[in-house]
Amino acid sequence: MRILIVDSFYDAVLRDVYAARPGLAHADYTAQWRALMGTFFGTADSYSHYLKPLGHEAHELVANAAPLQRAWAREQGSLTRLRLGPQSARGWRDRVVLAQFEGFRPDVVLLHNLSLLRSRTLDLMRRRSLLVGQIASELPPLERVRAFDLILTSFPHYVDRIARAGTKSAYLRLGFDPRVIDRLGPVPRRVPVAFVGSLRRSQHGLGNALLERAGARVPVEFWGPGADSWPAGSPIVRSHRGHAWGLDMYRVLASARIALNRHIDVAEDHANNMRLYEATGVGTLLVTDRKSNLGDLFDVGTEVVAYRDEDDLVELVQRYLDDEDACRRIAEAGQARTLREHTWAHRMQELVEILEGHV
Repeated sequence: MRILIVDSFYDAVLRDVYAARPGLAHADYTAQWRALMGTFFGTADSYSHYLKPLGHEAHELVANAAPLQRAWAREQGSLTRLRLGPQSARGWRDRVVLAQFEGFRPDVVLLHNLSLLRSRTLDLMRRRSLLVGQIASELPPLERVRAFDLILTSFPHYVDRIARAGTKSAYLRLGFDPRVIDRLGPVPRRVPVAFVGSLRRSQHGLGNALLERAGARVPVEFWGPGADSWPAGSPIVRSHRGHAWGLDMYRVLASARIALNRHIDVAEDHANNMRLYEATGVGTLLVTDRKSNLGDLFDVGTEVVAYRDEDDLVELVQRYLDDEDACRRIAEAGQARTLREHTWAHRMQELVEILEGHV
């Protein structure tokens, strides 16, 4: 199969990447693409990297990286024809993606962001390829859900909901890329407890409120956007260490003895997020909120640790800060489980099986 993966990076990540590499915005498409993939932000190029050994050709587009897409259009001799202009930035984005679609001629188009492209663009792609979306966040309007042939989700409870909306759906868990370990190298564990993620009080309201209260009782250091939404005296503000994207995020997790996790509110009672695999993947003890299916992913108590409420979280963190041997033993077991069952190589095998049933 030929699989075109359409992705987007956070605007803040793109700004940081290009600001840190003067001249990158004027480099050729391949150099920019490799620089972006080398950040290991999100899924980066994990899909294409692990699909290739399975005999499938894939490529990731970062559709909202304007310098990258401009370089592609320039190299194809289509920059003038596609008419880049500030008045039609999103329209130009879609036109470039459609041109890339025409050139790649995929059997499957997979969008990580269901709302990224215009409805007309999706319609044009769907006429010639299997159009697949992937989601682990709040569902968009049903009209957008029905624009896809198939939607993959790491939320078990979404599969039936999407199917009832009239679109086929399949369960595909998230994963970890072991290449990160080699890129990081040895990282001293100097942080007692770390949390990396969105700190905003809206989308992650329940989980972040719990972490904020716990931060007053145990030594948590926080990384991520949204700290400014909390009062000045909040533990999140006092212990905020800035942003950490991609490899920097992995480095923070690897530097911690304990990594805290909480799920987005719409996850309901289901464990699914990236941090499950990112923290365990770099060999850090994961302390996460208890969910009904967590035991399907890890052996709770021997590979990860799960809390029910604020008091439980505080007690567990204090216990494993005091017991270094137990902390290390569980962290090592969690890493072994992730490398054995939860890598993107495993997930791409599952993805191919799903797609072969629909193409």
